[in-house]
Amino acid sequence: MPGFSKGRTRIPDDSDIHLSERGGVRMLHLGNSMVQSAMRLAAPNDLELTYTRCMMGFMLFHPRPENILMIGLGGGSLAKFVYHRLPQTKTTVIEINPQIVGMARNWFFVPADDERLQVIIAEGGEYIASHPASADVLMIDGFDEGCQVSSLCSQDFYNHACEVLKGKGMLVVNLLSRDKGVHDYLTRIENSFAGHVITMAAETRGNLIAFAFKRSPGKLVWEDLRERAKKLETEFALPFSEFVKKLRRRNPSE
Repeated sequence: MPGFSKGRTRIPDDSDIHLSERGGVRMLHLGNSMVQSAMRLAAPNDLELTYTRCMMGFMLFHPRPENILMIGLGGGSLAKFVYHRLPQTKTTVIEINPQIVGMARNWFFVPADDERLQVIIAEGGEYIASHPASADVLMIDGFDEGCQVSSLCSQDFYNHACEVLKGKGMLVVNLLSRDKGVHDYLTRIENSFAGHVITMAAETRGNLIAFAFKRSPGKLVWEDLRERAKKLETEFALPFSEFVKKLRRRNPSE
């Protein structure tokens, strides 16, 4: 297997997919210089990038999901973390680009399909529109040239995102705070989820994670967040207490 420490390697047959490696971290680039996914070779199943760790903040509210649906595979960091750390969870990943699936399995150690993990080649919006009430958590990480994929941030899409969730389901979306359309996306999510939306800034002027609830989690859940965070930190070695501090409620009356 070749190294990448002195530059990038282009994946054959797809000029928009590049790999690089530095300091023991392998990175995936899609279309531009932005790092879309990263894996530390010494700990391939851990979450290397801050925004991926923040996306797992949904566990403060839904710690034991039965079914997770992901749109966008990339290097498969989130899929691998769930696969190895949440053995009771079944994960379905929707990825439109078959080259990315091959790359994720060949270079980022994403497991083969089995009873707990399935990767499907499909368009995310079309898939969720035809699978109502099938997921406890829907995670969306879809970018094209550093912008949200247009088909994954429309009002219709977020409406279907709400419908694909079970009764107490959650939506988790990776956004960019510097994206000029981010306020429109958040407003659409609020429209689809009756205002039950909170956000978490993963980095200053960087990734902004939106969490939306099909139903309000209720006051008791909010009051118990800090205690729940401590327990999750012990079990999963992620900074859940910091996540609680970063959460911002977009609807104070909730």
